Amino acid sequence: MKIAMFTNTYLPHVGGVARSVQTLEEACRAAGHEVRVIAPEFEGAEPSPHVLRVPAIQNFNGSDFCVRLPMPNLIRDFMEAFKPDLIHSHHPFLLGDAALREGWKMKVPVVFTHHTLYERYTHYVPLDSDALKRMAIQLATDYCNLCDTVIAPSESIAALLFDRGVTTPIQTIPTGIDTEAFASGVGSSFRKRAKIRKETIVIGHVGRLAAEKNLIFLAEALIPCLHERPDTLFLLVGDGDAREQMLSRFAEEGLEDRIHAPGKLTGSDLRDAYAAMDCFAFTSQTETQGIVLAEAMATGNPVVALDGPGVREIVRDGENGSLLSADARPEEFSQALLRMVSRPSKRRSMATSARLSAKDYDTVRCTAQMIECYSKLVASLRRPEDFDSTPWDRLIAGIEIEWELLAAKVSAVTAAVIETPATEARLD
Repeated sequence: MKIAMFTNTYLPHVGGVARSVQTLEEACRAAGHEVRVIAPEFEGAEPSPHVLRVPAIQNFNGSDFCVRLPMPNLIRDFMEAFKPDLIHSHHPFLLGDAALREGWKMKVPVVFTHHTLYERYTHYVPLDSDALKRMAIQLATDYCNLCDTVIAPSESIAALLFDRGVTTPIQTIPTGIDTEAFASGVGSSFRKRAKIRKETIVIGHVGRLAAEKNLIFLAEALIPCLHERPDTLFLLVGDGDAREQMLSRFAEEGLEDRIHAPGKLTGSDLRDAYAAMDCFAFTSQTETQGIVLAEAMATGNPVVALDGPGVREIVRDGENGSLLSADARPEEFSQALLRMVSRPSKRRSMATSARLSAKDYDTVRCTAQMIECYSKLVASLRRPEDFDSTPWDRLIAGIEIEWELLAAKVSAVTAAVIETPATEARLD
């Protein structure tokens, strides 16, 4: 198959969606399929014949995200040359709109992965408000209904989309990870480089350090734990706006020497960092799937986490970690961490269960599910062998999709004022 993937975030951006696209792209290519990626320009991005970089505004509103500029002819020429059998969109706006336009004009199926709870990211947009959050929910819901299949990364998100009124077929397929690679991490090497003693108990966290990740809660939970157990250290891997706020809070408590924050890590360095940990702490409630949790578990780390979408599917309380109520206080989370670090035998048994849990997220398994989804969709919507889209056909299809996209945006604006079934639906 020829597969075109449209995404607003892509390498070298570090984040869940960028990593998800990269993982899927590489796995599909390894399985013998042709893949092209359409993504915004990004500082430090290396040229690739497989990637079309679209001009974009860098660091939009002070974030590390890029906002692409309208360049329809650039995308059109690229797609005409590639002639995909299927388009996979990874966002419901910006290049997501472009994915639908090309899909409708070329008469090929469009798959959309609902990676993110978009309403929880509106603080990156000027004039953030509850109305803007409702707009984001409605826009994503209407976008789903313009696609041919929607991929939910977890059962929690699949149920939410159904409640919001998505009528397009929904299939649950998590993002895969290379479990063997993560299991190969060498913790002793990382500890030696970071000058962390062998007997030190390391509590770790990996991810984009952004406000929506609930990281100040994590810092407040870690402080009493670090005070009570002088043999513990917090390993913070990642970068983002919340980094300095977290480090400042630890410094206020005189704990700066108990924090190791190497910034962004990739490849073997990241795997070694995971392997250097004794347990993993996670407090985000904006996830749609637990990618970093699966990575941590593949390395053998039991997890202490707050209940939330994507998290509850992989963390089994008392088996491979500790799952606290979503409304737990930092003090309760701290006590859960203390119990974890104080029981080495229990931690070891949980580590074994964690490795088994991670196998459900293995790249080979998840990619096979995605390719099967692609194949069935292409077969069911296959164009006739003698199909030849004329300029008139493309014009009509273009008018139709522009009307649908406009109607979706009007619907989103209306939702800003009046609650809709989509905006009233809630996660359990």
